[in-house]
Amino acid sequence: MNVAFSPNQLSKRYLITGGSGFLGINLIRYLLERGQQVVSLDIAPLEYPDVTGQVRAIQGDIRDPQTVRTALEGVDIVVHAAAALPLYDPADIFSTEVEGTRIVLEESFQRNVDRVIHISSTAVYGIPDHHPLVESDPLRGVGPYGKAKVLAEQVCEAYRRKGMCIPILRPKSFVGPERLGVFALLYEWARDGKNFPILGKGDNRYQLLDVEDLCQAIWLCATLPRETVNDTFNIGAREFDTLRSDFQAVLDYAGYGRRIVSLPEKPAILVLRVLERLGWSPLYQWIYETVGKDSYVSIAKAEERLGFRPRYSNREALLRNYRWYIENADRIKSTHGITHRVPWRQGLLRVAKWFF
Repeated sequence: MNVAFSPNQLSKRYLITGGSGFLGINLIRYLLERGQQVVSLDIAPLEYPDVTGQVRAIQGDIRDPQTVRTALEGVDIVVHAAAALPLYDPADIFSTEVEGTRIVLEESFQRNVDRVIHISSTAVYGIPDHHPLVESDPLRGVGPYGKAKVLAEQVCEAYRRKGMCIPILRPKSFVGPERLGVFALLYEWARDGKNFPILGKGDNRYQLLDVEDLCQAIWLCATLPRETVNDTFNIGAREFDTLRSDFQAVLDYAGYGRRIVSLPEKPAILVLRVLERLGWSPLYQWIYETVGKDSYVSIAKAEERLGFRPRYSNREALLRNYRWYIENADRIKSTHGITHRVPWRQGLLRVAKWFF
């Protein structure tokens, strides 16, 4: 189900924090298609020719109250997606996730913004001992990013008690056009005709999410009644298989006859811990501690309360992302960084690639 714009819905002005990021650009396009006005606030420039001239773009930091005040001028709804991702310095992660969220909410509160949709993460659940996870489960974030996301949700809850409407979305890892980051490892190895290693047997169920389906959930939270959406919702794919099966679909599509290769989980984790501490691998604790285990959430609450209907399965989302990667490989091959928009530096994993 693809949620369409109804002519009966008035155009509103949305502020997207993190508008230059992977979610940001996909959400900008989604909202523009539905006749909405968009303001983007990001520490990075908005460099997408297809939306140039249609968006009021402000380059600045959400940790600066004056910048946030300027961005909020005339805004009806805020989608707070800005975040310092796990490869950032821990001090930046906590100041962006926690203090940045507090500033966005305080400035929105002062201006009577209709609602602020907060993009959290299922990383708040940490490394769980049961599945599926539901919204009332304990929050035990792992690492600076997971812990900061828990604290940011607490800030949201404090402002809810002040009377604000703050839907909190906890999405699974989401993929789709423009997504690189850790998934660029799989796509590059597939494109180059390599086998791809996973930790353990790969028979664990690992739920993902297509970015378009996340945009659908955001749109529902923006357009449904306040009393319906002022809550916390898990968001993920409805259809997903084992990690081995879903990743194998990408290798099959690449057409080299390559396979997913299992690595002994415990020894591999020990090695990855050392490489992470030395800065020789882009993989951080939450990734390598969870990728070999079941990881999925219940989306029943979002389905029942919001009418959320995911369009894409894990496999469809990964293949949609892989096709975009192939089409844009020449443009992105020389870029690296620590955001979802660019490939992460592989470190010693680039050497390991030649053994597969």
